[in-house]
Amino acid sequence: MATKALLVRLEAKPGKEDAVVEFLLSALPLVEQEPGTKPWFAVRFGPSTFGIIDAFPDQAARETHLNGPVGKALGERADELFAAPPEISELDVLANKL
Repeated sequence: MATKALLVRLEAKPGKEDAVVEFLLSALPLVEQEPGTKPWFAVRFGPSTFGIIDAFPDQAARETHLNGPVGKALGERADELFAAPPEISELDVLANKL
């Protein structure tokens, strides 16, 4: 059962919306290599607002993900792609159906 999760909200810079979509699509193969990250969703909330929603069996798996390739890539490209720093919310999962 997933006990921990993340909600990451991303606001694209004007004109960078397609680049954010490409970035999120390119993250999937990296996340697929993380056995503790299940599920993982890249979503679009609106024209320039995006997000990542993912869940983990425990805090250790969440930390591994945050310090992994996607987290690093997010940090490296934040100034280029996003109007503001990514807003990362750490969540406790109360119930789930996976």
